[in-house]
Amino acid sequence: MATTSWRKIVYPCWRPATEGDGFGNSIADTNGRSEGLLWYKDYGHHVYGDFSMAVIQANNIVEDHSQLESGSMSSVDFGPQGTFVGVYDGHGGPEAARFINNHLFDHIKTIRGAEFTSDNDGMSADVITKAFLATEEEFLSLVRQQWSIQPQIAAVGSCCLVGIICDGLLYIANAGDSRAVLGRLDKAFKEVKAVQLSAEHNASYESVREELHSLHPEDSQIVVLKHKVWRVKGIIQVSRSLGDAYLKRSEFNREPLLPKFRVREPFHKPILKAEPSIVVQKLYPEDQFLIFASDGLWEHLSNQEAVDIVNNCRRNGIARKLIKAALIDAAKKREMRYSDLKKVDRGVRRHFHDDITVIVLFLDSNLISRSSCNGPMLSIRGGGGISMGVNNLV
Repeated sequence: MATTSWRKIVYPCWRPATEGDGFGNSIADTNGRSEGLLWYKDYGHHVYGDFSMAVIQANNIVEDHSQLESGSMSSVDFGPQGTFVGVYDGHGGPEAARFINNHLFDHIKTIRGAEFTSDNDGMSADVITKAFLATEEEFLSLVRQQWSIQPQIAAVGSCCLVGIICDGLLYIANAGDSRAVLGRLDKAFKEVKAVQLSAEHNASYESVREELHSLHPEDSQIVVLKHKVWRVKGIIQVSRSLGDAYLKRSEFNREPLLPKFRVREPFHKPILKAEPSIVVQKLYPEDQFLIFASDGLWEHLSNQEAVDIVNNCRRNGIARKLIKAALIDAAKKREMRYSDLKKVDRGVRRHFHDDITVIVLFLDSNLISRSSCNGPMLSIRGGGGISMGVNNLV
C-alpha cells in the first residue's frame, strides 16, 4: 500500500478523471502527443501487455530520447517476437542520445539475425553488448568526421538503458545512471514490492569509485570530490556512457575542445567505458510491471514510491502520473507551489529538475508464457518531438 506521504498523489487514481485534468484524460494518438514541454503516449499495447510513456523537458534543447519497439527482434523473417525499450539520457547536447535512438535497435536486430540458428534464438547478453559497442564506434566515427567544424561534439554523450523481453526472458542492459525497476507481487504480504534490476555507473557509489581505481591504478585522480560531488577526472559523474569521445580517445583531448573538457594528463586507454552491465532473468507470473526512467525521475522518487504509484493507479496515463509526482517533489524542495513550477519555461526549468523520461511496461504472464506471440507491430519514439513552447500541462 502507498505510504501516508504519497496519499495526495495516489488517492486521485481512484477517482474518475475530470475534464481538464492533464494527468487523467485518455489520449488516443497513435504516435503520442506533444503539449508544451511534455511528450506523452498515455496508453498502448506491446507484444506482452500494455504500456505508457512520457517525457518532460527541462533543458533548452531536450537531451532525453527514448523508444519502444514491439514485434520482430531480428533481421530475419522467422525470428520470434519481443519488446525492446530504450531510454537515452543525453548530456552535453542531444546528438548522442538521438544517434543511439536511430541506430542501437537496428544493431540489435542485425547482430541477432546474423547469429540466429535453429538451435539458438540469437538474443543474448553478448548480442546486446556487441550492439552497444557497434553504436559507440559509429558515433565516435561521426565525431571524428565533424571534429574540425564542430569540436564540441566530442563532449557530447549519453547514458543508455535498454530492456528486452524475448522468449520469456528479460534482458536489462545499462551504461550510466538511468534505472529499471520491477514491480513484483509478494504473495505472502499481498504487496507489490520494488526490485531494482539495473546496475548504475555513477561515481557517487563507492563500488563505482573502487572499479575506477582498479581499472586505472596508476591515476590517483581518476575520481575527484569536487564541490561535494564525486566526478570522474573531476568532470563527469557517470563512469559508463556512449559518446563522450574526449574521455575515450586521446585524439580529442586537445584544442579546439574547450579547456573545461580537457584532461591535463595524457591517457592511453579509455577513461569511460561503453560496455553495459547486463542482467538476464526469467519472468514469472508475480512480475507485474517494469518502470524504465532516466535519473531525473529517481532524483525525486524512491523505487518503492514509484512502484506504489503504478500499482495503485489506473494504467492510462501512468507515465505522466509518475512525472507529476516527481515535479511535485521538485517544487517542494524549492519551497514553491507545483502550479508555479508548471509556469517555468525550458532552460530555466533545468534549475528545478532534469529532463525526465518514463516508460512503464505492464506484463501479461499469459502472453509471455506463449512460445510464439503475434502481438502488435509497434515503433514509437519519445522526446524528439517535444515542442519548444512554454508548457501548460506539466
